[in-house]
Amino acid sequence: MLAHNLILYWKPVVEILILWFFIYRILLFFVGTRALQALRGIIILLLAFLIFQKFNFFVLDKLFRELFGISVIAILIIFHPEIRQGLASIGKNQVFKTNQKDEDMDFIIGQIAQACENLAQNKLGALIAIEKDDSLSAYIQSGEIVDSRICADLIEAIFTPNNPLHDGGLIIQKTRIAAAGCFFPLTENQELNRIFGTRHRAALGLSEETDALLIIVSEERHDISIIYRKKFYKDLGGQQLETKIKELLLNKDE
Repeated sequence: MLAHNLILYWKPVVEILILWFFIYRILLFFVGTRALQALRGIIILLLAFLIFQKFNFFVLDKLFRELFGISVIAILIIFHPEIRQGLASIGKNQVFKTNQKDEDMDFIIGQIAQACENLAQNKLGALIAIEKDDSLSAYIQSGEIVDSRICADLIEAIFTPNNPLHDGGLIIQKTRIAAAGCFFPLTENQELNRIFGTRHRAALGLSEETDALLIIVSEERHDISIIYRKKFYKDLGGQQLETKIKELLLNKDE
């Protein structure tokens, strides 16, 4: 009897697991993109459609059946760049993240901190976003793709005046400099102190929408700050900056 029950139920269990896996991977494609909001809308329509079918609401069932079909086609047309980008990430095997060795992480953080220190000493501004769990792919598309290893000299060169990329933000994704000259959303927080400039407002704006770690080098005050989850860490020196970056990147509960 037990063997018969196992045979009867193992297929549905496997099907549910496979379906869950594919849904999870599809959601990963759209995290951090414009298509995520539309995908949520389709899920709501689908749930409403199932409810109307369950309770035999014939008119609403027919209406939502037509609306759902049109919505799927519209998503494929409007958001085909995001879909293409998600599929391309499979080929690069970047969907499956791997943990970096401690010494590699220390080197990367050291390069970022060194670049920020040098920029502050030379009275140059900078805005750096380090991706955590929330994807920054949508913001990467707003700038110029760099796709380079993290190097202090390169970061400093990007933020050197007269460089066409120095006014935007630099994004670090999966331990690489993904893009530069990127546009971030400006915060609408009216309580932000007037002494903070556009870089701080852009950093806070991105922090309000993602869990990215933002580093700002002030061109006017020649100091270094971090914004993480809308919280400010100001006037950080070299060693303080390294320690705080590592702490915020590795601490899931921060």
